[in-house]
Amino acid sequence: MRVALFATCLGDTLFPSAPKATLQVLERLGCEVDFPAAQTCCGQMHTNTGYRKQAKSSVRTFVEAFASYDAIVAPSGSCVASVRHQHAMVADGDRALTRAVEHTAPKVHELSEFLVDVLGVTDVGAYFPHRVTYHPTCHSTRLLRVGERPLRLLRAVRSLDLVELPASEQCCGFGGTFALKNPDVSVAMGSDKARHVRETGAQVLCAGDSSCLMHIGGLLSRERSGVRVMHLAEVLASTEGDQL
Repeated sequence: MRVALFATCLGDTLFPSAPKATLQVLERLGCEVDFPAAQTCCGQMHTNTGYRKQAKSSVRTFVEAFASYDAIVAPSGSCVASVRHQHAMVADGDRALTRAVEHTAPKVHELSEFLVDVLGVTDVGAYFPHRVTYHPTCHSTRLLRVGERPLRLLRAVRSLDLVELPASEQCCGFGGTFALKNPDVSVAMGSDKARHVRETGAQVLCAGDSSCLMHIGGLLSRERSGVRVMHLAEVLASTEGDQL
């Protein structure tokens, strides 16, 4: 199986530890992973803000970069949801691009989907002796429907104490440009989420999207909560020799 890593814009520019950890986990499980250098943005930001025509070039670049792979794995439910649910909409009217999207989009997987559904693995050999709570991000929950997959992976991590997050299904308030256009509402929603995280007594908040972790983590930091945010991939990549 030819596997490619889709790092995503946020992973490439601000949170490289997430795609790096994704690579570590996949290679630990015996996958040979390529990183197509031609990859850029999936186009989600343009599509979500009404610039569908401008997103077409990003979609075209994406399908060309990843066309030859059997599976494409990304540490982002948000970006994977964009590829699987928005690329066809952006390509509409362009027959060649539509065919390319139909070929590529079904092969794109969020990390927990790929590990559990494609590789058939829940125990990735991780060790993380800390109290952790998990935030199910909106796109992974509502569009990808990853369900219990991330939790199954976390429960298999040695020495990890997984605690339930109250009102976990509630949005953190980030929502990309929503946070910019509606900052007061966004901060209020994020503050509720941060309060629920503190209530768990967790040392670490874990999620499958760096964007949500950026938003919640910023609030937790300003509150001096002492809670660290980590991507799911980072927790799964941790081994006995690693330090928090």
